[in-house]
Amino acid sequence: MRRFALTVGSLMAAGMLAFAVPGSAVAADGVLIVNGTAYEEPSGCYDSDRWPLSVSNYTDEVALVFSSPGCSGQVIELVNPGDETVSEFGASVYLH
Repeated sequence: MRRFALTVGSLMAAGMLAFAVPGSAVAADGVLIVNGTAYEEPSGCYDSDRWPLSVSNYTDEVALVFSSPGCSGQVIELVNPGDETVSEFGASVYLH
């Protein structure tokens, strides 16, 4: 009986955990263009090795321009949906 109770308890805990943990990351709807490269349904960090950094945000989310690669350093600019920018100091772009 004790083994049965442990099994049922484990299954219930696993089931609750499955509903509590979010699924895969939700990408933005639209297209993000970083230095001429288009990313459909973007999500995450996009590095650039070219200067200046050109960003066209045709998504439904705000894009963050960072001063360092890997979306580190300071956020130096926000690119609202539908906006474009050329950043003299940007090195990477993050979109949730």
